[in-house]
Amino acid sequence: MSEEDLIEGCQKGKRKAQSQLYNQYCGAMLAIAMRYCENRSEAEDALQDAFVNIFKRIKDFEGRREGSLTAWIKTIVINSALSLNRKNKKHNRTEDVTEMRIADPDVHVFEDDKSDERKREMILNAVQELPPGYRAVFNLYVMEGYSHKEIAEILEVSENTSKSQLSKARKYLKSYLGIND
Repeated sequence: MSEEDLIEGCQKGKRKAQSQLYNQYCGAMLAIAMRYCENRSEAEDALQDAFVNIFKRIKDFEGRREGSLTAWIKTIVINSALSLNRKNKKHNRTEDVTEMRIADPDVHVFEDDKSDERKREMILNAVQELPPGYRAVFNLYVMEGYSHKEIAEILEVSENTSKSQLSKARKYLKSYLGIND
């Protein structure tokens, strides 16, 4: 079934299309939810909430290009995970700073590289160990490419808090991974 047929089937409420959409995206989206949640159970809850929202809102989805469905689903999953975190009051580590200089993120370390899967797994485990507020900012900035202004709006914090938490996340990760400057 093509992406267009899948969308159309889901918009019409066809169970087969909904099942296929879920099966096609649940694995990758669970991995994304796990980046924002404390544990697998919370990630699964966020994923379930996300798919409920996806099926409710797919009638309004207007995919204009190939791949837009994936981006739309990913956004809903991230928002569901962040919403779950807010409900659980997990963003309690915040600190404002007046000015902070932050280096550009090295996103290449997260590329799929079959020869170095162990290193990648170590890094992802380290990210999972970050305190929830740090993890959310780190993922939104480094993995999703949001600006600090956008992160501040999404998480309902100041831009300086976003910058501070990113800086602290990087320090934490360097320490966790044994990286010296």
